Amino acid sequence: MIAVLVSTLALLAPASTATVVAAGDIASCRSSGDEATATLVARTPGTVAVLGDAVYERGTRAELAGCYSWRRFRARTRAALGNHEYGTGSAAAAIAYFGLPRRGYYSYELGGWHVVVLNTNCRPAGGCGPGSPQGAWLRRDLAAHPVRCTLAYGHHPRWSSGLHGSDETVASLWRILADGGVDVVLAGHDHHYERFVPIDGIRSFVVGTGGRNHYPVLRRLPRSAAVADRTYGILRLTLRPDTYAWRFLPVAGSSYSDSGAANCR
Repeated sequence: MIAVLVSTLALLAPASTATVVAAGDIASCRSSGDEATATLVARTPGTVAVLGDAVYERGTRAELAGCYSWRRFRARTRAALGNHEYGTGSAAAAIAYFGLPRRGYYSYELGGWHVVVLNTNCRPAGGCGPGSPQGAWLRRDLAAHPVRCTLAYGHHPRWSSGLHGSDETVASLWRILADGGVDVVLAGHDHHYERFVPIDGIRSFVVGTGGRNHYPVLRRLPRSAAVADRTYGILRLTLRPDTYAWRFLPVAGSSYSDSGAANCR
């Protein structure tokens, strides 16, 4: 009887739900936009996904200590490395600060989701091609975690309508993610917000709106579903066992919003 009761209670228990708070291209001692986004993060519980370029200009220890306004969230941060983290020729300061592995790519579990963090700085990562160490690791990692829902993020976007545009150097990693059934991919690098309709089964977002400055969107790609290039803010993802929901949260004084929900693949 007790075993039946425990089993019944387990079935009635609420499903595990997790929250991710994401943005890249964040802090600078020359900008106040990052302080505004820090206010949003402070009142939004969840894992903080830093999508690279946490602090400008060169990702030094001094800049992390003195200019990185999101430092109070470090205990709940899971960071990806951006190109500015390599501004001194090495990302050693950011790797130490965020407690990252030497190559900068890793994975973790969050609620019922598997989360993959990529290093899209291909040369220091040891390559991004199909035969690279990172590509081989990514295949093994996805095969070892056959969960229903998977999120991935890094710095350089495979698809973007922004100033830098779509990045061909991560095409092989994208293909592995698509073949592995990944549901959502986040990136920064271009300093705007953009959501794409699913491409190869993946819904991708550019969230380079952490506060450094804005980049213009010059020509929208055909599968771009939402875009804003004059608003700082963060993306909140609500991750449930079989579904996810997104909402872009703008800083005070901005009215842009974007939200929606979808099933995992």
